[in-house]
Amino acid sequence: MNSLLDRAAARLFPETDGHHGVLPPLLVLLTFVTGLVDAVSYLGLDRVFVANMTGNVVFLGFALAGDVQLSATASLLAVGAFVAGAWAGGLIAPRVAQPLRLFALLVAAHAVLAAVALVLDLAADFRHVLIVLLALGMGLQNAVVGKLAVPDLTTTVLTRTLTGLASDRPGPASVRRFVSVAAMFTGALAGGLLQLHHGMAAALAPAILLLTAVALAAFLRGAAELRAR
Repeated sequence: MNSLLDRAAARLFPETDGHHGVLPPLLVLLTFVTGLVDAVSYLGLDRVFVANMTGNVVFLGFALAGDVQLSATASLLAVGAFVAGAWAGGLIAPRVAQPLRLFALLVAAHAVLAAVALVLDLAADFRHVLIVLLALGMGLQNAVVGKLAVPDLTTTVLTRTLTGLASDRPGPASVRRFVSVAAMFTGALAGGLLQLHHGMAAALAPAILLLTAVALAAFLRGAAELRAR
């Protein structure tokens, strides 16, 4: 797996001589997960996003203006939980020295929160609790991705990515930006199909598996790097 990740990283960042390690392909997978999870939240949980906070702020304004198809409560819960997750990630970050270990820890926490959401969905209608759990996970993810600051791979926001793709001259960055956009689109498409035709559990299950795989890959690489020192 490590050699596969290394080759993928080299293709995404050929100009950095391995500076970002295995993170780029793992961040692409997280971008795909964002599409999956936002499909679940928007299509299954009161027309709200748990990753795209720009959309939630706009939805909150629409809901307060009187749009009955949108829920101000759901938007506020999503924004509040996302901020809480990001805050928690910011508190944890200084206590974990190795970036890959921090990444693995917070992505694993995201996987656990998503798994709890899946179990609650199977048990009963806990719509607002699910919004909080999923948004908390996305807040944690964004906190660690922001700390790592890998260019063009934010995992949740595409506005700047699309702007750079359109306005900058073609180059290695264009490949990363295109891959990022394609990953989120594909995740949203897959999540939408699963949510609409098979339900929330079917859409959350692959997200949980991918989050777990990403966390495990990062943990193993981090452990290998520590042993090599």
